[in-house]
Amino acid sequence: MRDLTQGSVLRHIVNMAAPIAFGMIFQTAYYLVDLYFVGHLGDVAIAGVSAAGNVMYILLGLTQVLGVGTVALISQAAGRKDQPEANLIFNQSLVLSALCGGITLLGGYLFSPIYMSWVAADAATVAAGTSYLNWFLPGMALQFALVSMGSALRGTGIVRPAMVVQIVTVILNAALAPVLIAGWGTGVALGVAGAGLASTLAIAAAVLLLGMYFVRMEKYVGFHADLWRPRLASWKRMLAIGLPSGGEFLLLFIYMGVIFWCIRDFGAVAQAGFGVGSRVMQAIVLPAMAVAFAVGPIIGQNFGARQPERVRETFNQAILVNSGIMAAVSLLIHVRPEWLVSPFSDDAEVRAVAVGFLTIISWNFVAQGIVFTCSNLFQGLGDTRPGLLSSAFRLVAFSLPALWLAARPQFRIEHLWYLSVVVQLLQMGLSYWLVRIQFRRYFPEPAAGVSISFNT
Repeated sequence: MRDLTQGSVLRHIVNMAAPIAFGMIFQTAYYLVDLYFVGHLGDVAIAGVSAAGNVMYILLGLTQVLGVGTVALISQAAGRKDQPEANLIFNQSLVLSALCGGITLLGGYLFSPIYMSWVAADAATVAAGTSYLNWFLPGMALQFALVSMGSALRGTGIVRPAMVVQIVTVILNAALAPVLIAGWGTGVALGVAGAGLASTLAIAAAVLLLGMYFVRMEKYVGFHADLWRPRLASWKRMLAIGLPSGGEFLLLFIYMGVIFWCIRDFGAVAQAGFGVGSRVMQAIVLPAMAVAFAVGPIIGQNFGARQPERVRETFNQAILVNSGIMAAVSLLIHVRPEWLVSPFSDDAEVRAVAVGFLTIISWNFVAQGIVFTCSNLFQGLGDTRPGLLSSAFRLVAFSLPALWLAARPQFRIEHLWYLSVVVQLLQMGLSYWLVRIQFRRYFPEPAAGVSISFNT
């Protein structure tokens, strides 16, 4: 375990964020590698995989429920130096991961064709997206075990093992993608199905490698079969923290679904361009997301150790670092956006849509980084309801005008991107205001002779 309650806060942020960012960049390479090879299959394949990839927001929401609850409770236990509690939470998290994985498989195979028929532009795109999901669903189910183990390590301040595992598995995915998608060396090209299968095999390898790390090297938390009997009280605590946070990703799934629905009349080219642009955006904002992810366990440990000044300092430092990162990323977009999208499509129209999306949407990157940071502060404090409220505001404030605009005869796709910028700025203001409320709740200014109260 790494003690995050002592030493330089900025150093802790950097030391945790760097390997998190490195690992996330490699993890995102899963999708960029797939997108590169799928891109050479044509616009329909790109649109199908991009629309199907939106299902990842549901998966992220479900894994977020598990991961956020695990990080918050283990980091707070570590801050209190309560190792038995940390072990109990970790093993109960593993039990929940098995349950969630089974539900994901069942629900995915039942409902993915229905989802694709709702968002896709035509029957060919529906078929491509459904084929991709059929082979990627087992990998999605295995993500829960991966998140459970990675979150336990992050809660104790350890992030490098997960990074190393991600690097190894992305290399495996990159090696498998051309073989399974394009048929290199075998002559059997599986197309979009091969993209899903390559990712599933790589995730399975990641689960195996990280499990071996826990068995052979991890000392603070570990596998204990006697702690696998369901403890409903522990589940309740994890879910109370994780469900609102997972709800944020569910709302993001709906948000992305609204965009795909609004632009579907523009055809597969528009959906493919938005898919390329959104994937590139996800990749280039990863450093800021990594800083935000580092905030949760640092705040969790210091909250558990009852050090409010370090909690405030962590938040303030993270805001400054993230704002700088996102401003730099926005500048990069405005210099040469075509360099970022050209590897993923040979179609000039697809590239034009992607460039237009990135150029406009980059104006909200600083606001997005601040929202990321606020959300992870709520996670560290163990109360994620404010983050859910902020995301719900964004969905409503965007969706209602977007649906109205899409029904107008003069509607252009750029209208959605400008609307998104305005709404993100409003969400930033709301999130920051909610942070101030949480600080007043948990860290009130003590009167003379009165100690600070930590309500959990």
